[in-house]
Formats: sequence, structure tokens, C-alpha cells
Amino acid sequence: MRMATVDAVAVRRMADTLFIERDPRSPSSTRFWGLLVLAAVIASAGVVGDSTATVIGAMIVAPLMTPILGSALALVLADRAQVVRCALLVLGGALAVIAIGMLLGWIAAPPDAFASNSQVSSRISPRLIDLLAALATGTVGAFALVRADISDTLPGVAIAISLVPPLAVTGLLVTVGRYHDASQSALLFATNVAAIVATGTVVFLVYRVRAVAQEGGLRVGRFHGSTLAAVIVLVVLIAVPLTTGTVTVARDRSLAADARPVAERWAAAGQWEIASVDARNGIVVIGVLGLPPQPAPTALRAALDRNGMRDADLELHLVGGRTHWCPADTDRCSVKESSRS
Repeated sequence: MRMATVDAVAVRRMADTLFIERDPRSPSSTRFWGLLVLAAVIASAGVVGDSTATVIGAMIVAPLMTPILGSALALVLADRAQVVRCALLVLGGALAVIAIGMLLGWIAAPPDAFASNSQVSSRISPRLIDLLAALATGTVGAFALVRADISDTLPGVAIAISLVPPLAVTGLLVTVGRYHDASQSALLFATNVAAIVATGTVVFLVYRVRAVAQEGGLRVGRFHGSTLAAVIVLVVLIAVPLTTGTVTVARDRSLAADARPVAERWAAAGQWEIASVDARNGIVVIGVLGLPPQPAPTALRAALDRNGMRDADLELHLVGGRTHWCPADTDRCSVKESSRS
């Protein structure tokens, strides 16, 4: 059976597409940074507005896939200079998106610190299934790059892999003091990067890109088995916190399901309405809305205790009011000061 391969023209096309020029005024460099800044603004605005359509638009515009796949191609070609350059572009691009997210967070962060925002909540609990999806999506992306006849799948890959939105969420959450959740959205980004690099490396090796590049006169260094091993180790290291996250998400979902009926009975007594019930890392987070007088947070704390949730902290967001913090194993609640005050 003949091994899959590409020709020298295809390899040169891939290198021209993925390797961004060093000159910051070059077309590839200005295109990368220009699109990245616009994608960061769109993604941050979409998250603040809790708009799925806007966030999807940012995914399509975002150019971060280029240097990430470029890192994989540079690893396969054993071009150390391009590996470093692509890695620095990914890191610099990620920091730029986070900074833009922080800027928009300072301007437009809501009073509840994004507690009820679906765009945020969907990106702060990465799990093993996210790694599996990223590996599959990264494979499709690398395959579409190698095979020009299926390149029309790339917009779908950009939507599925979601690189810029997690970084925007990271920046927004930093501004409201949710540092643990910010680290989790950053972990989701790192998961996607590791998956793209790993699958891109494998696809490029399967298609014998090294041999074709050498025959076509491109710069090719000596490829070591340790390079492939390092990529595999990177994916395994990413999988460790994702495994922990999978267990945590399952526990939090069970906790939120148990807390909702208790919270609804408590709110109904004062004719208030439960806007949201969530659980994050063992903390029950409840959003409530209604007219004064507000219901007593201590009564909800006591109700949770009676229903077997004594070991769970409670964070109660009164929409249009204050946030109350009710620690586990206590009958007292305190007003939680905003990190932006």
C-alpha cells in the first residue's frame, strides 16, 4: 500500500501559509496582528454581551491557528528558528488577546462578575472530552492544509477549535478577580494548542512532508524521535488537569442539581425568582432577582445545610443588589466586596 504523500509545490504552499514573515510590516505579519486584534475585540464584546453569534464570528476571523500549525510544521522540518518564532507568535498573540479582554472588562464588566454569563461558564470547566474534540479538530485542520481540495473545511475547524474566546474570557475574568476560573479558560486554550501541535505533527509526518521538502530544496534539519516524544508528553501533561476537571464538573453538576429545588423554595417564600443555579469547584453560586425586601441569605444557607450541603460554600448574587458570601459550616453570611470597587 502506497504511503500518503504530498508534492514539493504543496509543501512550499504550506510553508508560505504557516510561516509568518519576520518583518512586522510584511503582508503576512500585518494581516496576522490586524486580524488578531479585531478577533480579540469581537470575542471580548461577544462574551460581555453573552452573544454566541458574535463569538462565532471571532472564531472565524482569528488567525491563531496559523502559527500553531506553523509550530507543528517547523517541528517536522526540524527548523529550530521557525519553531521559536512560531511559539513566540502564539505566546505574544495569546497575551495580546488577554490584554484586550482585560481592557474591555474594565470598561464593561457586569455587577455579577459574569456569574450568569453562558459564554464564560462554558469555557471555565475544561474536561477530557475537550481534549478529544481538540485532537479530532486539529487533525481535520492539518489534513485540510495538506489537501488543498478540502480546504473549504477550514472555517468549520476555526469554529470548532475555539482559540480566541477562551483567552478573551481569561482577560475578562482577571478584571473581576476570578483568577481560578481565568486559569481554567487559559487551560482550555492550552489544551487546544497542544492538540493542534500534536495532530499537526503526526499528519505532516504521515504525509512525508520532510522528505518532499528536502527534495524540493527547503531547509530541513535532523528530526529526533525525542521531538515526537516531547509532543506526546505535552498532551499527556495537559490531560492530567483535564481529568481532574472532568471529576470536578461531574461533582458540581450534581451539587447544582441538588441546590436548585432548595433555592427555589427559599426564593418563593419572598416572591423572588431564581435566575441561575450553578456550582464551581464545590461552591454553590445562585443568582436571584426580585423587588425589595430581599430574602435572608442566612435562611438559604440553613436550608442547604438541612438538605445535605453543609460542606458547600454559598455565593448568592442578588441582581441589582449585593453579593453575599455564606461559608460552609456557619450560620452567618457577609457582603462580598467587588474586586473592581
